[in-house]
Amino acid sequence: MQVNSEPTAPESPTRSAPAVPGGAKPQAAVGRTLSGGDAEKAAALRKMKLLALGLLIAMAVIFIVAFALQEDYPWLQYVRAAAEGGMVGALADWFAVTALFKYPMGIKIPHTAIIPRRKDQIGASLGEFVETNFLSEQVVQDKLASVNIARRAGERLAAPAGADRVAKEGAAVIRGAFKVLNDDDVQAVIEGMVRKHLLTPPWGPPVGRIAERIFHDGHHHTLVDLLVDRAADWVDDNHETVSRLVSDRSPTWVPQFVDGLVGDKVYVEILKFVRAVQADPRHQVRQQIDKYLNDLAQDLQHDPAMIARAEDIKAQVLGDPEVRELASRTWGTVKNALLGAVDDPDSELTVKFKAAVRDFGSRLVNDPELAGKVNAWIGDAAGYLVKTYRSDIAGVITDTVARWDAEETSQKIELQVGKDLQFIRINGTVVGSLAGLLIFTVAHLIFG
Repeated sequence: MQVNSEPTAPESPTRSAPAVPGGAKPQAAVGRTLSGGDAEKAAALRKMKLLALGLLIAMAVIFIVAFALQEDYPWLQYVRAAAEGGMVGALADWFAVTALFKYPMGIKIPHTAIIPRRKDQIGASLGEFVETNFLSEQVVQDKLASVNIARRAGERLAAPAGADRVAKEGAAVIRGAFKVLNDDDVQAVIEGMVRKHLLTPPWGPPVGRIAERIFHDGHHHTLVDLLVDRAADWVDDNHETVSRLVSDRSPTWVPQFVDGLVGDKVYVEILKFVRAVQADPRHQVRQQIDKYLNDLAQDLQHDPAMIARAEDIKAQVLGDPEVRELASRTWGTVKNALLGAVDDPDSELTVKFKAAVRDFGSRLVNDPELAGKVNAWIGDAAGYLVKTYRSDIAGVITDTVARWDAEETSQKIELQVGKDLQFIRINGTVVGSLAGLLIFTVAHLIFG
């Protein structure tokens, strides 16, 4: 009787991988080099196999000796019965364990080599089990709620090392994005946005509406005050300029001293006028300025001629060359500024970003309301993802197992659980021995 037809998957590192349907190579070669953890499991599996096989051989030796000497030593009948039961139990459990992974002794007995033959069904069942019992919206949300992700994340972000890590990863993302983005494409996008949102809409009506609100609230008065003050200062400091303007425009036959008197008089009147406008917030000139500005705001909104003039000004200021140059300068400025900031750990942007990260982390730790909102958002997002993609996630298991080679799948599983399965053989040997001894003893007492 052959008793050493053991599963040899982990012990065959030189066997070549069988082909799979369609000529594709299996996902991993059967003869792959074992990792450190797998090598330890393979060694432990071999050790347990030798132990189970040693017990079977020991039972066979004991049976042979007891059977040969039982006529001379009748008590050896009990030993023979125990050894016989142990062999039966060991062989039965060896068959059961071996039938999971391969055909026992190479004989294609029905309902053996279960894992190689049914790996696809096993993968599908495993995927369905995971989807049903683990990828449940409620299960995921309850688990996330018990973990309190917001507080844990807050504690990490509040620490300087956590903020530095976020800043470092963010800088890497920005640099990577700039490497991927094409400057011409980005400039084209900016130019398109400028044309769509800045050039295509007419300027007159929106500018008029903004101006109307500004003038209605009196925000322009500060600017008017500034202009009047500057005008008064100029007149006050330019007496000679005003006198010369008067004399230059007077007839040549007018005596020079008369030009001086007239110039002084004009200067004094202009200065008095400007000072009056400066001192009186309700001066007629100020009121006329307010009326002119309000009329201008209305014309920009409703007068076709004024709207057309605004469009002409827009076309002159922002033609095609100017728009392209604006897009180029905007992108170049943003790009250089961001790259310079992220590359400098002491830049204002980096320092403020780290401070913001630490502040946010502290709020997550110390503000239960904010932490609750973040946890709820994470739970809802995870629940949505699980609910929407649970079948796709579970399908990864099914598809992965389906791509595995049948023999390799058997070897993978045996490597993980084979050591524990060898205990079944050991227990079968022991239990079989006790059962054989008990059955023989009872039969001998009843029929002896």
